[in-house]
Amino acid sequence: MSEAAVVMQTAHAVVEPAESPLTPESWGKLGMWVFLAGDAMSFGGLLAAYGAMRYASPNWPIPSHVLGIQLTGFMTFLLICSSVTMVKGLAAIQDGDRARLKRFLALTVMGGVLFLTMQAFEWTKLIREGLGLTMNPWGASQFGTLFFMLTGFHGCHVFGGVVYLSCVLMKSARGGYSPTDHNGVETAGLYWHFVDLVWILVFTFVYLL
Repeated sequence: MSEAAVVMQTAHAVVEPAESPLTPESWGKLGMWVFLAGDAMSFGGLLAAYGAMRYASPNWPIPSHVLGIQLTGFMTFLLICSSVTMVKGLAAIQDGDRARLKRFLALTVMGGVLFLTMQAFEWTKLIREGLGLTMNPWGASQFGTLFFMLTGFHGCHVFGGVVYLSCVLMKSARGGYSPTDHNGVETAGLYWHFVDLVWILVFTFVYLL
């Protein structure tokens, strides 16, 4: 064997193989991360606008005097619990237990539906009491506008998550997903955890501070 061939063979042995290209599944998760990054900017802009207008307004209402803190606190707890069931559902399919996956996905969807139901109740109550996009008993049209924009924008995300997870649930009921093929569940979980995290921020800045 020639000296050049020996050198090339040695170099080939010590060079590590290149990383494998992205798979369709990893592209799906990457796409979700990109979407969530853009969405986070949207929520960040709304929260920044809320903070700026609250700071500039001399008659900004005290949230605890206007909003139902106890009800919303329970709604927050409900969403946190739904994140837990989402985690358990992913762990179940990783263990090959599709029955537990379906059960925990159903609980997660139920949590989202209950959250939307209670939010609709809260909105109805506040509108009847005079809080809206125009002047109200507290003289705080800006507060009403930003409140309904923030909570409504988040509510649309919860509704989208309920539809998304329902599709994942139906696929799992038809025999989809396995310990080696559960990226769809993981990607849906990323979205749902993001929705829950954003609500914690909204609840803190709009309801508590």
